[in-house]
Amino acid sequence: MARYITVTLERRGVTARARLLDEEAPRTAAAVWEALPQSGQVFHGKFARNEVYALVPAFAAQEPGPENQTVTPIPGDLCYFTFEGVLDNPAYGYEPAAGTAEHRLLIDLAVFYGRNNLLLNGDVGWVPGNVFATIEEGLEEFRAACQDVWMGGARGETLAFARADAG
Repeated sequence: MARYITVTLERRGVTARARLLDEEAPRTAAAVWEALPQSGQVFHGKFARNEVYALVPAFAAQEPGPENQTVTPIPGDLCYFTFEGVLDNPAYGYEPAAGTAEHRLLIDLAVFYGRNNLLLNGDVGWVPGNVFATIEEGLEEFRAACQDVWMGGARGETLAFARADAG
């Protein structure tokens, strides 16, 4: 039976519903499911293009490792990335309060809402992400809200992930 999660831009009041890709990314889907709910300050992609994401402290008992990876996510893809020390580089623009020493290992839970994404970072090269879910309902509304994050600003907005009913 399929499992579903919701992805919400809380201040904007927009929610999309995504199906976990349990067959394609079983370790990542399980790690995320077990850790829900998760939320954090939303950021808009700087390198990838049409992406919003939240950085949260590592939550898996064991990191899932690479599975169902892509460097060209499509609209509706939810991706999982693991980063260590990402806040250390001032070029990325994160405020010092965004992370602490005990949270050096961060999980990036990302939602891709448009086409033509390329996960290539000029400092580190290719950054493949584990595609663990796909949005099946509400993508158009979510896309419009994400575009507003890009043009209207991310400050004060939260990106939240939660379990959804199977219905």
